[in-house]
Amino acid sequence: MKKDINDRPIDAPQASIWYLHHSGFAVETAGHFLVFDYSCDKPEGEARSLESGVVTPGQLDKDKKIVVFVSHGHGDHFSHVIFDWQNDRPDIVYVLSSDIKPRAKRNLQNSYFVSHYQQLFIDDVWIKAYGSTDIGVSFLVEVDGLKIFHAGDLNCWYWYYESTPEELKQDKESFEREIEKMAGEQIDIAFFPVDPRLKEYYHMGGELFIKLLRPGLFVPMHFWEQYDITRKFADRMKGLPTKVVFLSHRGQKIIYKKGRDE
Repeated sequence: MKKDINDRPIDAPQASIWYLHHSGFAVETAGHFLVFDYSCDKPEGEARSLESGVVTPGQLDKDKKIVVFVSHGHGDHFSHVIFDWQNDRPDIVYVLSSDIKPRAKRNLQNSYFVSHYQQLFIDDVWIKAYGSTDIGVSFLVEVDGLKIFHAGDLNCWYWYYESTPEELKQDKESFEREIEKMAGEQIDIAFFPVDPRLKEYYHMGGELFIKLLRPGLFVPMHFWEQYDITRKFADRMKGLPTKVVFLSHRGQKIIYKKGRDE
């Protein structure tokens, strides 16, 4: 454990993470509550809570700053219900990909629309929008001593059963060029697609990402209800320095403490 100059222990930065649905996550840090790609507002079961996979106004901690991220406008990453939250938290901040349609921009306070490689400083939060291999952006966020990456639809979309060899080569190279732009970033937590529709190539993008960037924690996403693929991916990544989470249900909670395996 690290210590300060008076030989007192220094607590490592940590985060509580809730898997919400598909590519949606809530992340609580020391002073912030972040929501990424919230698309499903129907809970798992009757109760509405983080534990059932939804965000409720009562859970928007009054003592923490709230930042909501939307990587792009696809319906499996974006629900307009997020804009209702400002009724309870008028100080809420939205960071949205610039492809979000104009109708979603109405009556928004504290909103920022970002394009590839744009950087923002919002109070004590640093944000950089990286690119995507579909539409929209991916996000790198530095907050409370942690660097958090949400890929959006950035992935190696290796559609081998419907693409030509030349198209597959171009798709792979496009993905590699994008993640190479992040080389040197010390990522603590990464949310990244592990998509079963890619069949035997489901692992390609995530594996390349881990080998190049070595995040502390890798959390699979973009798999709908096919949870088994997250365990399959975690098993495949054994032996690499990154810890890979396998997910089993909406509302699953993960604790990450920097510098320590959980």
